[in-house]
Amino acid sequence: MEWMQLMGYTDEEFQEPVQKDPYTFMLNPDSLKWTRSIEYNEQQAPGTSSPSQKFKSIPSDVLRFEIVIDCTGIVNARRIDMATEIKMLEKIVFTFNGQIHRPNFVSLHWGKNMTFKGVLKSFETSYTLFRPDGSPLRARIQLEFGLYISPVTVGKIDNQSSPDITHMVDVVEGVSLPQMCDKIWKDESKYVQVARFNDLNKFRNLSSVQKLVFPPIIQPV
Repeated sequence: MEWMQLMGYTDEEFQEPVQKDPYTFMLNPDSLKWTRSIEYNEQQAPGTSSPSQKFKSIPSDVLRFEIVIDCTGIVNARRIDMATEIKMLEKIVFTFNGQIHRPNFVSLHWGKNMTFKGVLKSFETSYTLFRPDGSPLRARIQLEFGLYISPVTVGKIDNQSSPDITHMVDVVEGVSLPQMCDKIWKDESKYVQVARFNDLNKFRNLSSVQKLVFPPIIQPV
């Protein structure tokens, strides 16, 4: 049996671990919910019957699951202090780290194929079993993590100067489409191609547009 583990890191490239050994969950989750989504702006041209979906952004992946911490001694006779268990988990995923001025980056591992590198988004605890004195023996914890990719890694993936891949570019007020083409491809003459690809009727006025798709350019041989 392989147990899900998590490790905290102080750097966004996940190279500097916070602790020596990973935190191992007492029981594996029954299920995982890994959400991927795409956001669109609905833009409806005058005189049309329905809006068109204009690409806006791709939010970070979200991983959600529930774990159980059981301090009855049945699962693990050496892990019977609920306060200690919660504190250990919170220190890795939730507690503010003064060294980096934020909570830690977190990497989750389960088996050979499941790795998720991200940051904690929510931590919800429900206590379900208690000792006669009121101290908790069992807890269900809902965890939600957002995928994290460092700006350096994003830059490598996007490769903003490459003409043979698709780019997703934020529209900046005051910057024209030809200027954007010049910045990305060093060729402002491609603005007509970009305008056509994004169904822009007025490429000089981009005030209503948040992002543009810059398609690959087929370079002459």
